[in-house]
Amino acid sequence: MAVCLKGRSFLTLKDYTPEEIMHLLQLAKELKAKKKSGIRDKLLEGKNVVLIFDKTSTRTRCSFEVACYDEGGNATFLTNSQMASKESIEDTAKVLGRFFDGIEYRGFSQKLVEQLAEYSGVPVWNGLTDEYHPTQILADFLTIMEHSSKPLSEIKFVYVGDARNNMGNSLMIGATKMGMDFVAVAPRELFPSQELVDEMRELSKETGATITLTDDISGVEGADVIYTDVWVSMGEEDQYAQRIKMLEPYRVTMDMMKATKNPDVLFLHCLPSFHDLGTEVARRVKEEYGLDEMEVTDEVFRSRYSVVFDEAENRMHTIKAVMVATLTGK
Repeated sequence: MAVCLKGRSFLTLKDYTPEEIMHLLQLAKELKAKKKSGIRDKLLEGKNVVLIFDKTSTRTRCSFEVACYDEGGNATFLTNSQMASKESIEDTAKVLGRFFDGIEYRGFSQKLVEQLAEYSGVPVWNGLTDEYHPTQILADFLTIMEHSSKPLSEIKFVYVGDARNNMGNSLMIGATKMGMDFVAVAPRELFPSQELVDEMRELSKETGATITLTDDISGVEGADVIYTDVWVSMGEEDQYAQRIKMLEPYRVTMDMMKATKNPDVLFLHCLPSFHDLGTEVARRVKEEYGLDEMEVTDEVFRSRYSVVFDEAENRMHTIKAVMVATLTGK
């Protein structure tokens, strides 16, 4: 049966079947190939989208804007609205739904993006909330498809670090949907919520996925993918001392990559990354805690295993696929 996603919002991968996720990945692959060939189908011609950002962004904003312009659409970047301060989310959503064909939201509250979807009457796309980051997962999976000879259902995906943040949650959901062997290697205090784990283990009975949580680094053995994220998420900047103490043993090093015993293992990171002293944050951490590198060493980040910039580019191609599919039904 053909997949049609026209009119659907994209709030969490929980809402999408494996077939629908694969449809988006295949569409992204097709749109990427066309862009590389200089072909523009103008699939979003006449479409207007608004991009609401309550959190800072590089890849998400640029991906939505370039993807929209590539296909002939128009994008409005909005950071200073009256939403939730002088005007309710419901009223704002109803207004924006009269102006725009689609709405992107990047911020703190998953409830807020769900309210936008409930009241706007147009597709709403989650550019990141504290709970989920679904557009990033599509980019991650497209990157794996490009660099691995295995189908997604045969991938052993190991996430290392803070496994209860939006990336840990979303990767576990996505991996479960696609039937992967998902392993979270993390301090027990930073395991994902038991409620989400139970929900995904129930889903895994349908998809054939496996889910393992361990605080033992040996869990990386056999990995096809090693994935990590920053130790302190946006809004948690007062927790560096605590997180460094818990997560320093989980830094992705070349020894960890070799411990996979897989010469073709891939290293992925959603970025930004504190792999060197090239940022103000990293220099401040160096001054206060004496660290030159945080979640991943510079050696791994720049190694042949690393596909992080292909992954970053794929944010744009997969976001384009989400907009095209939900606005046009392609």
